[in-house]
Amino acid sequence: MSFTPTAQMSADTHEPVHEDRVWSDEHWTARVIKNEDDDGWAVAMYLDGEAEPALVGPWTMGRDKKNPKPLDTGTFNTLVKTAKEVIRRSEQQRHAELNKNVSVSVDGRRIRVELAIVPDEEGATANLRALDEFQELLACVPAPPTFKLTVDSAQAWIASDFVKPR
Repeated sequence: MSFTPTAQMSADTHEPVHEDRVWSDEHWTARVIKNEDDDGWAVAMYLDGEAEPALVGPWTMGRDKKNPKPLDTGTFNTLVKTAKEVIRRSEQQRHAELNKNVSVSVDGRRIRVELAIVPDEEGATANLRALDEFQELLACVPAPPTFKLTVDSAQAWIASDFVKPR
């Protein structure tokens, strides 16, 4: 689907666009697009500078049952809120996938062991850290990104005197 120049927000000026099928303001752009799979319509929410939409969902038909319902301020604000929530949840999930931690008791002391994976196109890396109950660093060593952090593996690492895992 092509857009007229007035339907595209200027990257330099960030001037708002308020049209039936394109609505932009500040950092977000909503585009109502034809759903290629059926006779319906969809709305895509783009964050400025991103090539892929943060949110795509079905869009309501207008009264004529052929064309989409026009965008408006209230709907746009709801779409922005929903798109921000989708991004926030995605970031939380990604963080949880890359950062694990467990707490264990060793000789009456609470020790928190953290595994932080750093993704990289060339090959991921990871660090394993141990912190005492006062958040003092006890050890920090590189670990394989495939290291499985569990209570048992944390206790074994501590028992090994924090030797780099293989």
